[in-house]
Amino acid sequence: MTERRRAVIAGWNGFIGHRLVEDLTARGYDVARVGRTGPDGTWSDPASIMRLVDGADLVVNLAGKSVGCRYTDRNRDEILRSRVDTTRQLREAIAAATAPPPLWMNASTATIYRYALDRPQTESDGELGEGFSVDVARSWEDELFAGDLPGTRRVALRMAIVLGGPASDLLARVARLGLGGSHRDGWWFQHRRYRGIGAHPTGGPVPIHHSHGRQRFSWIHIDDVLSSMRFIQEHPELEGAVNLSAPNPSDDRTLMAELRRVVGMPVGLPATRWMLEPAMWVLRNESELLLKSRWVLPERLESAGFEFAWPDIRPALRDTVGT
Repeated sequence: MTERRRAVIAGWNGFIGHRLVEDLTARGYDVARVGRTGPDGTWSDPASIMRLVDGADLVVNLAGKSVGCRYTDRNRDEILRSRVDTTRQLREAIAAATAPPPLWMNASTATIYRYALDRPQTESDGELGEGFSVDVARSWEDELFAGDLPGTRRVALRMAIVLGGPASDLLARVARLGLGGSHRDGWWFQHRRYRGIGAHPTGGPVPIHHSHGRQRFSWIHIDDVLSSMRFIQEHPELEGAVNLSAPNPSDDRTLMAELRRVVGMPVGLPATRWMLEPAMWVLRNESELLLKSRWVLPERLESAGFEFAWPDIRPALRDTVGT
């Protein structure tokens, strides 16, 4: 009998992790799950992680506190710590393994790139940004690629906003509240929630970008997240940073118009920052989700021949939010 392949999934209990466990199980993998409470390995028991990683065929790390929260000092620290510490623990386990996994995919974020209205950001010529979210992503990837792991291919999954989970649910709630018009940056009280963090913090005061609702919105359907991860497994030339983002980004105006159609809200009040900030406070989230211009393209995936099942925003929203 052929021995079943083994995958180790850290941070399996989020919506992407649940779908990934289902996908890998259907593909014939024995899946070991690592989290704060296991069930197969826990962060408080490094020996359990070392045991699982040694001889595994695949390691995927999705661990990290959700960014769907207010950026209080406590939440900021935990968002950074939960990503860097778990990545370091996996890296040390892989370095100590007798039979290290040939592939380690680690979550990252397309928010690592700067606010962009002038041109799209790709892996080859994208420019990194500044501030809290970018510093978290930098520290996360620095930990992933630290040290020498000659037997393991490492890939940072720079994911755009994933449709089918909490982020798209939040956008739909904003539309249902009647704030489904364009979102426009403007004056608001200065605060320090977006200040830099980590060993080398970047950024200053909260910038104001007068994009008039034309800020770009890069996204990816959850189905394409899973299929792109399968594709990366099958293409050993893909290592380093890989953008997971649909090839046809939207902009804020178009996104919200499509969301209004999907949720059946005939009107959508355009929201400037002074209107949006109180609403996001009620929703316990940050306006950065709607006001930052994320213009990211999947250059490396497309160059390698990957084909997206959901390249366009309208059917993707109907499938994820309209169900």
